[in-house]
Amino acid sequence: MLLLGESLNVISTKIGRAFKERDPKPIQEEVLFQKEKGMDFIDINLGPAKKEGHELMPWVVEVVQEVVDDIPLILDTSNIDAIEAALKVCKLTPIINSIMCRPERYEKMIPLAAEYNADFVALLWGPDGLPRDENERAALSVELLYAANEAGIPNERIWVDGIVTPVNIQQPQAISLMEFQGMLQDIAPGARSTCGLSNISNGPPDHLRPILNQTYMVMLQKYGMESVIADPLDDQLISIARGERQDIVDLIYGIMDGDEPDMDSLSKEMQDYAKTTKVILGKSLYSDSWLEL
Repeated sequence: MLLLGESLNVISTKIGRAFKERDPKPIQEEVLFQKEKGMDFIDINLGPAKKEGHELMPWVVEVVQEVVDDIPLILDTSNIDAIEAALKVCKLTPIINSIMCRPERYEKMIPLAAEYNADFVALLWGPDGLPRDENERAALSVELLYAANEAGIPNERIWVDGIVTPVNIQQPQAISLMEFQGMLQDIAPGARSTCGLSNISNGPPDHLRPILNQTYMVMLQKYGMESVIADPLDDQLISIARGERQDIVDLIYGIMDGDEPDMDSLSKEMQDYAKTTKVILGKSLYSDSWLEL
């Protein structure tokens, strides 16, 4: 599983202040930390960046590349001018995150990706917002990838994001995304895939977030997910993604295949993964106390 570091984000108090004050030190410390943790990509998230994005984004890119120039960057902002300004200074092929499936967005942004030979995230957020199920995700992906192919962008440069939603309020969507992920290569052979993994745990208490993120990453991997935008502070998640915890993967895959483990024979750690898998699959109702039941 490829890991896309999410922590260079304007919503972080430290990083947000560094962006605002044009202070390179916290930014460079963060990207060096992400490199140490083995992130495969670094996501630079400015949010809307409506006022100064066209100046800020290329500045951040250059600050990052002063200390880390061997990890590709993800340009993450809804400000199209900021994206274009940053594309001009990227040393490695970047990923534009993201292009929504709305004509007013993709008709402007797909030509930009084509001009600069950039990859992009195809975000399956349509005119009506979040798709209701895997079939709507499929329809949106066909529309967006067709437009990109017409512009000369092959599927191999498109990272499809079917959108992760919080399990505590939209439990069926977790299953719908997995179903769609399993359809993707039939719909768009060669297309890449990614997602904002931590959205699955957006809302539950902080101490429950890591196991939700880790478990759902493994579940998505079973359906072919290639990469996740993830927390570089989560050492366990990194270990699982790097194939160092096959015991966890085997347990989760087994439950997904219908095998019911003997809970009494499992360690507390493995019981927690089993319970979390069942919650995400909808076999157990979500509550903040699911690990205690």
